[in-house]
Amino acid sequence: MHKPLEGIRIVEWGIFHAGPGGPAILCDMGAEVIKIEQPVLGDPVRGVSEFKNVDFNFGKGSNIFFEGANRGKKSITIDLSQDEGRDIAYNLVKECDVFFTNIRPVTVKKMKMGYETLSKINPRLIYASVTGFGSRGPDANCGGFDFQGQGKAGLMFNIGEPNMDPMLAQFGVADQATAIMASYQIVIALLMRERLGISQEVEVSLLSTVSYLMYFNNLTALLKGVEVPRHERVSADPLRNYYKCKDDRWIILTDSPNSDHWEVICDILGHSDMAENARFDNREKRMQNSRELVAVFDKAFKTKARDAWLRLFTKKNIIVCAVNTTMDVINDPQMTANDYIVDYDHPELGQIRIPGFPIRFSNAEVNNNIVGPQLGEHTESVLKEIGGYSDEDIEGFKKKKLL
Repeated sequence: MHKPLEGIRIVEWGIFHAGPGGPAILCDMGAEVIKIEQPVLGDPVRGVSEFKNVDFNFGKGSNIFFEGANRGKKSITIDLSQDEGRDIAYNLVKECDVFFTNIRPVTVKKMKMGYETLSKINPRLIYASVTGFGSRGPDANCGGFDFQGQGKAGLMFNIGEPNMDPMLAQFGVADQATAIMASYQIVIALLMRERLGISQEVEVSLLSTVSYLMYFNNLTALLKGVEVPRHERVSADPLRNYYKCKDDRWIILTDSPNSDHWEVICDILGHSDMAENARFDNREKRMQNSRELVAVFDKAFKTKARDAWLRLFTKKNIIVCAVNTTMDVINDPQMTANDYIVDYDHPELGQIRIPGFPIRFSNAEVNNNIVGPQLGEHTESVLKEIGGYSDEDIEGFKKKKLL
């Protein structure tokens, strides 16, 4: 069975995750991804060993963050600060479909690795990049990480409840969303090249990605001149809310205004009397009296464990689910049934479970992988097979400290 992107070759010059995570997704779909790293040091993310006391170490001197962002890639080392080093990279670019980077624009220009240079070397090249805040404007050359993506795009003031300090979504949410968008832009550009013969430069940023996640918030602000308020549970619609159950686990239900199940929900919660109360007999009245209703519902939900409530609501076809912790998620049978979590035989760790690919293809297969390359592991093989260099050439490069 074919892989969606088999035969596509990508040269990546990227660091950390918001950038390299994009080609990693394309690698899952069968693309060959050649990662250029700095000799000796490599991608700085190789040195990340922990975060908030969570041990990230993973196998032989690597870590979860590096492996997740670089799974399935080939690593080569080239010193791009030297002209001869860049010539090696240029030679590889001739034989690739995509060049990808998330290095700051000022550094890309300094290293002569920009679109204008590389597109002359390979006119069919798709040149894709990830920036912090876009390539134009006052912040064009500013760097950014996950936190900056969440902060500048407004996400931190849309998590939590009113009057709370801004809150972060953990972990790497903006980075991973940007990586997804990075893969998306490349696939679109490849499609245009194949259908229309157009090669081009494409760019996405942390800011563009997270602000696009905030599409309806921004649209409301633009068209109505107001901010969508942060969710306040005690004053929100009682039928579109979340509640703590007897076992201290949470449940969330959402009843559409077009399918009013007010009477059914009241009956399930043991409050059939409320269904006939004139103060609550339509959605508008229930919203006006939401604090009172949420308080009643809070007490009701604490009389049974979460799974018992899930069965009762599901039986009546009410839209409902558990509010899961991460540990709940990875053990949810729905995740494994759909291959969102899959078994994997790791060369060092043995049988483990890893995140699966989120898209299901009926007539294609993908790589579910979590193994990243050792620094420079594929330098010689790539330079020989793709660059056409000889053993003597490679030894010469090593003597000049180009690799």
